Amino acid sequence: MRSSGSTGIPGPSSNRGILLSENAIRILVAKPGLDGHDRGAKIIARALRDAGFEVIYTGLHQTPEMIAEAAIQEDVDCVGLSILSGAHMTLFPKVLQLLREKGADDVPVFGGGIIPDEDIDELKQLGVREVFTPGASTEDIVDWIRREILPLA
Repeated sequence: MRSSGSTGIPGPSSNRGILLSENAIRILVAKPGLDGHDRGAKIIARALRDAGFEVIYTGLHQTPEMIAEAAIQEDVDCVGLSILSGAHMTLFPKVLQLLREKGADDVPVFGGGIIPDEDIDELKQLGVREVFTPGASTEDIVDWIRREILPLA
């Protein structure tokens, strides 16, 4: 599934961004659980691709096991989880746990979606590196990845 910059979503395939390194940062964008709305995840995936990152988009209805396995198989530099269903306090920690169990605890996880402010600190204490809520721009997310993930890759 490695196809430089492919998100698996329709749209222009040109990379308008600048490649950050010879080997672009690989990001898995996933929709855990039964959440059936993926427009935001597709917008993020496209913005990341256009910024020069290599994006693997898993599609809807992914289990934590499927996400952790895909992260390992695709050898990603980080995982972005998108959730609107309210199950973030169950699904995000489960993905983190599975990555740890599979020896991939060095893969940073960030998330976004409808996540109440009071849950963000707890998610960060559990190991989620950053949480983006409605109103965060795609530029904010790209800048955060360049600042926080690029040095680790």
